[in-house]
Amino acid sequence: MTTLPLGVYDRSCKRNPNPWWPLPIGPPGHEGETIMAIQMKDVATIAAKFASRASAAAPEYKAGVDTTTADWAGLTTAAAPNYEAGVTEAIGRKAFQKGVTAAGTGKWKEKATGIGAMRYGQGVSGAAAAYATGFAKSAQILSSLTLPPRAPKGSPANIQRVQAVADALHRGKVT
Repeated sequence: MTTLPLGVYDRSCKRNPNPWWPLPIGPPGHEGETIMAIQMKDVATIAAKFASRASAAAPEYKAGVDTTTADWAGLTTAAAPNYEAGVTEAIGRKAFQKGVTAAGTGKWKEKATGIGAMRYGQGVSGAAAAYATGFAKSAQILSSLTLPPRAPKGSPANIQRVQAVADALHRGKVT
């Protein structure tokens, strides 16, 4: 069996439209049979390379975001039906539960106390302006409320104060 150059398939020697994905070839009468096994490095080596290369790609990631002319919000909004279909399909096959079960509490705790704890402060600091923007409407609603008077500790009348806050915030959320 002979191997044709990358991007060439069968005996017609026509160019493969995707030269990075050679089509299976074979001798006459066996066209379409795979003639070579996929050779791969071990998973640990692949994972190490992924981590190394992906970490080094941060400047390219940022440059890609900075230089794009695509309308992220418009394209993402247009993809809403695909998102809904994907989530519905995932719910149907119980992907969330399966993923949580597969990871387990140990992995969650390891990642939360390791990477999560290291990034928490930076994330919160970086979100201060977004927090202020997101909370502004609720702050305005709360500051404009006039609550019923406080009653003695443990009085059911105090629940009216809580209900007034809950009702006002809910109205603000749904309007």
